[in-house]
Amino acid sequence: QARELPSRPPLLSSSTKHLPAVSPVVAMAVSRIVKVAMLATMAPLSGATSTLSAANPIRKVVTMLQAMQTKVTEEGAKAEDLFKKYMCYCKGSSGDLSASIQAAEEKIAELGPAIQGAEEKKLKTE
Repeated sequence: QARELPSRPPLLSSSTKHLPAVSPVVAMAVSRIVKVAMLATMAPLSGATSTLSAANPIRKVVTMLQAMQTKVTEEGAKAEDLFKKYMCYCKGSSGDLSASIQAAEEKIAELGPAIQGAEEKKLKTE
């Protein structure tokens, strides 16, 4: 009897069910970072002798991607924080703006008769 081996999923699966939901900005940044990392591994280092250049090329890519992932995560958190502040500002400023408009409309209603009274007073004094 021949035993069948369990089928393994392909290395590059199109399924993203196991990935967390990210904003489009973060997704684009990660995409750019991966492209840069791929280009960096293809381009030879010009005379640079460091611990990265002596290491396994795959390890270099993994290390670079991990560093980029950390950076993108931090940038995503900053962008999300800025967005929340912006939305809070928009909600708060719309209320202030509405109150300001209402106050200005009331003042216009009050100033109309005051202007007419001042014009009549001016005509009487002339």
